[in-house]
Amino acid sequence: MRVTGVIRYVALFIMLLGTWFIVQTYFDYRWKTISLRSWLGEAPAGLQPGEQLPRHKCGNQKSCPHNHFAFKIISGAANVVGPSICFNDVVLMSNVKNNVGRGLNIALVNGTSGQLLKADVFDMYSGDINKLDTFLQEIKHGTIVLTASYDDAATKMNDKVRAHFMELGSSHVSKLGFRDNWVFLGAKGLKNKSPFEEHIKNDKMTNKYDGWPELLEIEGCAPRKMD
Repeated sequence: MRVTGVIRYVALFIMLLGTWFIVQTYFDYRWKTISLRSWLGEAPAGLQPGEQLPRHKCGNQKSCPHNHFAFKIISGAANVVGPSICFNDVVLMSNVKNNVGRGLNIALVNGTSGQLLKADVFDMYSGDINKLDTFLQEIKHGTIVLTASYDDAATKMNDKVRAHFMELGSSHVSKLGFRDNWVFLGAKGLKNKSPFEEHIKNDKMTNKYDGWPELLEIEGCAPRKMD
């Protein structure tokens, strides 16, 4: 019994010692990382009390350099929430503006002034693909093209329309399929592929929603076209 009792006391001592060590290490780290300023609710360094962090155009994470336009494109979520397109801090298309719909939502912007030229929706499930074909053919040189998918973006897609988007700088439109999500910013006259594009496949094994992949979002700075 004495041996058993000693073993129990030793085990208890080791457990208490280990607990003390963990608590000391954890809380010492926590206290070092939490400043008194945070506890008192003071403003971060560089900000005056009551002053808010700077807001960037379109709600982006950072500001754009001179002669660049800020933009943010968000695809639709399944067939429930429509997409959103913001350019130079102006929301061009969204649910709130009531100008989005199933298919491809496209806004055309003057690449020099940043002014909206045209915005339209093309039903890619049961609509007329010739309407989109004509729309893309009539885009003038120097126009910035912002595109966001919603619900289904590819059922009616054909090689001719895909070629138009490839001419605008798309690298993913050739792979766009039924209920895929796609966001893209390109331009008429672009010599290289656009760096502003995201595409996610409709895959029942990875879809976030029942029958649809998760929404996509891209933001960045589009260079102004200089005459």
